[in-house]
Amino acid sequence: MNRKVFLAFIMFCGVMAGMMTACSETDDEEVEYPNWQKRNVAYFDSIYNEAIQNKDGKWDTIRAWSLSDTETRLQPYDYIVVHKEEVGTGSGCPLYTDSVMVHNLGKLLPSTSYPDGYVIEKSWTGDFEDYNPQTARAKKWYVGGLIDGYTTALQRMHIGDRWRVYVPYKLAYGTTDYNGIPAYSNIIWDIKLLGYYHPGGEQPYLDAKKANTNLWVME
Repeated sequence: MNRKVFLAFIMFCGVMAGMMTACSETDDEEVEYPNWQKRNVAYFDSIYNEAIQNKDGKWDTIRAWSLSDTETRLQPYDYIVVHKEEVGTGSGCPLYTDSVMVHNLGKLLPSTSYPDGYVIEKSWTGDFEDYNPQTARAKKWYVGGLIDGYTTALQRMHIGDRWRVYVPYKLAYGTTDYNGIPAYSNIIWDIKLLGYYHPGGEQPYLDAKKANTNLWVME
């Protein structure tokens, strides 16, 4: 075989192998998250409409904290939807500059490999219905360092509240993939607010049972 023809054949095979690999990777991604944007938009529209109907009196819609007060042309995706699972008795709400202590679990909509939804963060083992405050592990977050949807919820919660929070993708990670979370992903959170503290003083331990428990606002 002519040397030039042989080299051309080898290069052709390499290009084809690369194309097949790329196609395979794309196919895998599409199979894992089929019609992802369309499904997420439709799901949030459905949840938003359910909240507007509010048949059990526990639903609410909350406008994103980051929107201007003068903004009037609002869409459903400018809001988070919350279902109030438990109502706390605490007075006051965390501020944007505060840090909070929470139990939380966040996940995506069901996909091929995760029929219950891929879990992106959790304080307890299992799913939403498996929450046990005695065994859940508290997490500490800076309110202003979270996605818009989570930050919006925290600034309206009182200590003891437990909310199911539905965050549209535009108030989550938007149209960009992030740390294994595909673009256009709604995120469903279960959040229990345990306490918060204001900046400027000594930072409290995450374990509220320790000596500086008085630094946490717990009621």
